[in-house]
Amino acid sequence: MAADSAGGIARLRQVRWRTTVTAVVVAGAALVVAGIGLVLTLRDTMTEQVHDGASIRAEEVATALANGNQPPLAVGDAEDIIIQVVAPNGTVAEASSNVAGEPPIADVAPGDSDVVATPLNDGDYLVVAVDAEGDTVLVGRALDDVAETSRAVVLALVVGIPLVLLVVGATTWLLVGPVLDRVERSDRRQRQFVSDASHELRSPIAAIRQHAEVALAHPDRSTLDGLASPVLAEAIRLQGLVEDLLLLARVDERALRLDRQAVDVDDLALDEIRRLRAVTPMQVQGTGVGAGRVEGDPRMLVRVLRNASDNAARHARTAIAFSVATDRTGSVEVTVDDDGPGIPPADRERVFQRFVRLDEARARDGGGSGLGLAIVAEVVRAHGGTASFDESDLGGARLRIRLPGADDDGS
Repeated sequence: MAADSAGGIARLRQVRWRTTVTAVVVAGAALVVAGIGLVLTLRDTMTEQVHDGASIRAEEVATALANGNQPPLAVGDAEDIIIQVVAPNGTVAEASSNVAGEPPIADVAPGDSDVVATPLNDGDYLVVAVDAEGDTVLVGRALDDVAETSRAVVLALVVGIPLVLLVVGATTWLLVGPVLDRVERSDRRQRQFVSDASHELRSPIAAIRQHAEVALAHPDRSTLDGLASPVLAEAIRLQGLVEDLLLLARVDERALRLDRQAVDVDDLALDEIRRLRAVTPMQVQGTGVGAGRVEGDPRMLVRVLRNASDNAARHARTAIAFSVATDRTGSVEVTVDDDGPGIPPADRERVFQRFVRLDEARARDGGGSGLGLAIVAEVVRAHGGTASFDESDLGGARLRIRLPGADDDGS
């Protein structure tokens, strides 16, 4: 079992690492693709804006020339725009002051545009050409802002993406850990459950086989009653154990279905008192049983009280006491007391676990399967209640079961 546990932990660590690495790789690829798309879209959008601005200015110059007016060539001290009017012979007829005396900045046909380098600075210009009654108007706008903005965004992505991936990796590692821990605990409980169930089932099966083998080996010493009685007892025990296992399996799969209706818990308690008085020599007290009604499955609640009373009878020396009461909040409390050895405080929660026996040396016939109190806890929890142990006034243990009371309209 220890080797299996160590192997399970190693496997979970591998799963945790693989999950984290996968999350980082997938997130990284998505961020890189999104970042490239962002930069390209931003660059195209800004370049389009520069193109539109240059086109508008070129149309203004062309319109002024067509009307015989002085074209708006002045750009002040700005170096982000240049204007030239190129004659059909390829010479510059007019130009803004920052390119006066320069040859044409680009060989672009009217209606087209091109990106060129100019002597004004080290950056590129987007040049737009417009026809102006034979002349060609060239307007160039600097692409420095586009380049600077693109570089800034790329730098932000280069710095930001690793930080985001670090957060993704850390978050995945932290979130996957508890989930895998729960999976490991569940798997460990399941393996333990299967192991314990196999051990419990082996005992009655072995007893049935033993009686059958003895009868076959010594037919002259065996009688039908001598064979049938112990086999029937073991078969009944085996049937009860299988039913308990199936019930707990439905609980684990969250497939336990409750046929809810109004149930008088006091009637169920009185039935158990009568049964115990008939099958045990102990003093069974029921003076504390008062009215109590809950909304629940009567069949499951009968099973809860049966398991509770059987547990008390198994440990009591001479006396068992039942009580049922409804408090001011409407909750119904059922207690089952015994005058047995009691349960140490450290074990009062553990006894509700499956296959737990505080007295491991006790014979299995007398000690039960270790599933009765587990069924009590699970069924009570399914009804929205709680089950717990504390000290009894009789000197032994008190099993305290609290259930939500039935609504007034259902009572």
